[in-house]
Order: sequence, then structure tokens, then C-alpha cells
Amino acid sequence: MMEAIILAGGKGERLGDAAEGKPKALVPVGDRPLTSYTLALLKQGGVERVIISTSVGNGQTFEEDLDPQGLDLAIVEEPEPLGRGGGIRFAARDRQSRGDILALNGDELLDIDVVAMLALHRESAAAATIAVAPLVSQFGVVDVDETDKVTGFREAPALPFWVNCGFYVLGEEAVERLPERGDHERTTFPELAAEGKLKACRHDGVWLTVNTPKELKAAREFVDTNPAWALS
Repeated sequence: MMEAIILAGGKGERLGDAAEGKPKALVPVGDRPLTSYTLALLKQGGVERVIISTSVGNGQTFEEDLDPQGLDLAIVEEPEPLGRGGGIRFAARDRQSRGDILALNGDELLDIDVVAMLALHRESAAAATIAVAPLVSQFGVVDVDETDKVTGFREAPALPFWVNCGFYVLGEEAVERLPERGDHERTTFPELAAEGKLKACRHDGVWLTVNTPKELKAAREFVDTNPAWALS
């Protein structure tokens, strides 16, 4: 059985009033909670059971607001803030199977090919695989040649770097090496990378984070103008 862990402990404080008093992962986008799109993505990718890790006291809100969409949902409340790595490790204790497990953030819109990412991970025999997206400049770029002559302008181009999308495939070794408390991107992943055990899955599709009112507005406009997402 394929399982996934969704990190949904964000309080939405940076969203302010736009969060409508809800945890960030449950903020409405279109006609449903943000995490609902994540559940649809996972179901399409063959996931059968999803563990949602949220902060203490929010479990009932998730149970009331989320449509399971035919998935087996388990809500796990962290007894105290454990950090992202600690949160994944704590939630992983609720697994009903062993082997590879997906872990991802619950406050983003992403259209990654889950099946292809799992295949890449298994073919590589990596301890963990992370989805990465091109880094897009928030500024326009001025092209300058070796004589300091301006040769052109580019508006918000993709830069030659990659950004962690917060979507992972974790093998047993990676799960066992997650910290009890703290951020796996500061401990577990750098260690695995140094050992040659971390793989990247390049993603150039949709990846919208929702941390600020401006980003929430962009996510809502995206769903409104892309009917396929509204129906997913």
C-alpha cells in the first residue's frame, strides 16, 4: 500500500485575515481547501492512505473540512512543534506499511507526476528523492556583455539553479535518519547528499506556494482560470 505524509502544521499567520481563521492548509482556494488539491494529486499517483500531520488541537478541523476523496485519511496531531523533519518522523510512526513513503507540504499547488517520480527514485536506488524546480528571478534581468554593453532585458527569467519543492520520496533509511526535532533539510538531506544517496526529480510544471496574501491571490486566480484544476 502506497502511503503519504502531508505536513499541515502551518498556522497561516503571514496570511493574516486572508486565512479566515483556518490553518494554512485549509484556507479556501476555489471552492475547497488548499490541501484538497494535494489529496487529488496523491490519489491520481496511486496513493491509498494519507497521514496528515497538524498542530495540536487542529485535528478535528481537518476531519470536518477535508473530503477524503476515497483515500484512507489519518490525522496526527504533533504534541508540540517538532520542526518539519521531526513532524515527518512523528507522523511516520502511524504508517501501516513499510518501504517508500511520500512526504510533502500541504500549503502548495503542485502538478508533479507522482508515478514518474516514484519510478525515478526506485531506479536510482537512492535513500531519498526530492522534487526540484527552476529558480525564477523575482526581478527583471539586464544582460551585459564583457565590455559592459547592455545587450538586452529579460523579465523574471529562470536562473541556472534549482529550488526544493518540498515534495519527497523517502526510503526506509531516510525515514530512520530523520531528526526527532528540527529540519531535515539542515541535517538528513545534506548528510545523504554528501554520501551520494540523494536524488533530484526535476519539475518544470505548476508549483505555487501559499505563504502570503499575494501568493494566496495568485493561487486562487490560477485555479479560477484553469478549469481542469477546479475539477481535479
